Amino acid sequence: MPEITPQSQQQGSARPHGKEGLGDPATRGRTTIADGVVEKIAGLAAREVVGVHALGTGLARTLGAVRERVPGGARSSVSRGVKAEVGEVQTAVDLDIVVDYGVSITEVARAVRENVIAAVERMTSLEVIEVNIAVGDVKLPDEEDEEPEQRLQ
Repeated sequence: MPEITPQSQQQGSARPHGKEGLGDPATRGRTTIADGVVEKIAGLAAREVVGVHALGTGLARTLGAVRERVPGGARSSVSRGVKAEVGEVQTAVDLDIVVDYGVSITEVARAVRENVIAAVERMTSLEVIEVNIAVGDVKLPDEEDEEPEQRLQ
């Protein structure tokens, strides 16, 4: 990291004084985005789509519910069922979803892709190169939930 010194101490420096010598403020530094940030954004965006009942496989949802009850438990339910790989300018997202019975799975998957891509690109400026969706289950109307899913309204 460069040493920052007050301008009064920079006398004799070859560096020009003032803002014009530093260039565009947006280029002064580096921003990194963690995989977990993209996972949370994608998880919330996927849950907003009508027809998505839950994210994650049945086993992952059950284990996640147990982990969340333990202090310091891993992964929040927001990112359960979501895996992201983030590079410098691109990202890829994998989602495991459960759909409601009676919906068109292809239409739900299309809507999830569109919503996830729009949210991730808008919030991170990363290019989403792919959103892979695995439909692991269908929620039947008379089935009880394995855990109370916190639905966003």
